[in-house]
Amino acid sequence: MRFINDITEFIFLEDEPRPADIIFIPGGSCPEIAERAADLWGQGLASYILPSGRYSMKWGHFRGPLSKAEVYNRDYRTEWEFLKDVLISNGVEEGAILREDQSTNTYENAVCSRQITDHLKLDIQKAILCSQAFHARRCSMYYQSIYPQTEFILCPSDTQGINKQNWFHTEFGIEKVMGELTKCGSQFVDIIKKYDRAQKEIYGR
Repeated sequence: MRFINDITEFIFLEDEPRPADIIFIPGGSCPEIAERAADLWGQGLASYILPSGRYSMKWGHFRGPLSKAEVYNRDYRTEWEFLKDVLISNGVEEGAILREDQSTNTYENAVCSRQITDHLKLDIQKAILCSQAFHARRCSMYYQSIYPQTEFILCPSDTQGINKQNWFHTEFGIEKVMGELTKCGSQFVDIIKKYDRAQKEIYGR
């Protein structure tokens, strides 16, 4: 159906990898996103990687990997600690990994990452964003709102058995993708209003 194709094209974003100033990894429990980031770093596409995340306030602690728990099986206290371990296990030098372990949702991932890069005086002209595939649109919207002058290169990973070809075949996939679609509307109301007010102040319209 056409509307399924429209939803798929909106939610699942992906670009060809190319050189950038940094690789961002929004917080989460899926090792695939950090494995992808490690591969891109290994190709020399960025000097730094910034994984982000404490844990979901819904649970109050890091619940462990959603996959490959037999490989990444340490006692992780935060999403950042988990993602860092995945990166190091896949060949990333520890000195290339920046730290942000206070955020508890995607918006905070972006905000707190900006605080870190500003503190380090990093000029982020281009950034690779490694997220879950079905999370790519919302991640890009949040990071773009916090880094408005940055060009983002989306390099997501298929996770939790969900990809752009099969998401509408299972109840789990439908709930995940349609949940993202809903959040892309509901969570950006204040951001858009703030942007509109700023434009009126700048341009008087």
